[in-house]
Amino acid sequence: MILHDGWAIASHIALSALFSFFPFLILLTALASFFGAGALADDAAGLILDVLPQEVGMPIAAEVRTVLTEWRGDLLTIGAALALYFSSNGIEALRVGLNRAYGVRENRSWYLTRIESIFYVVIGAGVMLVFAFGVVLGPLIWGTLVSYFPPLAEFTRVVDVLRLGGTAFIIVVALIVTHKYLAAGERSFLSILPGVFVTLFLWLLGGFVFGAYLAHFPQAYATTYGGLATAMIALIFLYTLAAIYIYGGEINGAIAAMRRAAAKRLRSKATRYEGGWHW
Repeated sequence: MILHDGWAIASHIALSALFSFFPFLILLTALASFFGAGALADDAAGLILDVLPQEVGMPIAAEVRTVLTEWRGDLLTIGAALALYFSSNGIEALRVGLNRAYGVRENRSWYLTRIESIFYVVIGAGVMLVFAFGVVLGPLIWGTLVSYFPPLAEFTRVVDVLRLGGTAFIIVVALIVTHKYLAAGERSFLSILPGVFVTLFLWLLGGFVFGAYLAHFPQAYATTYGGLATAMIALIFLYTLAAIYIYGGEINGAIAAMRRAAAKRLRSKATRYEGGWHW
């Protein structure tokens, strides 16, 4: 990570993600309102915040509700276009980090990569709305089933776990897609799995440790940053996630480099053998 400026890029990703989050929510609200389901945006935002440690997610949730409940007449006009563009900045930051980690250079034009990033943002927003619809509809269906079959009430906790599991599944798919398609070059599905698994494990561990630290030392950031404590907590947490994300890419890049070096040695030995044979 040091050779590829991973720590510096992690801060770039964290800041871009924080800047992109609220424009993404505005876009989410615009899409939901367009389809006549404005309340789904709040549910989709809740799904995103549910995977964060409580100490990180709760302060952000209040600001998220402010953004989602405020009526904006420009959502489907210039405001939506700007929100879409600024939301894609987070994707572009991930692209830079992955390209450095894999040791590849982006040869496509900047506008093509920007269009691709915008495409990912739109697809991501659509997936979150569809999943939010399922989350809203799911409890209604489950409540109906429990009313007809009361013994099923014992499995309510399992259903709640599956709800979070669905969000985790979306995160896994997003990791796989970004590692395989976002960075320049081509990679096989199997070659990206080590970095994806390491990223997931360290994200879970990092979230647990960070949440435990904030729970035991709630005033640690307030005494240092004062009124900016909420923003700094979110930024530092995002920085941790970004560093882990880049580290996963570095693992995949290192494995790929080792395989290329091994293949090169084999070709070199084969060439020497063939040369000696003909001699």
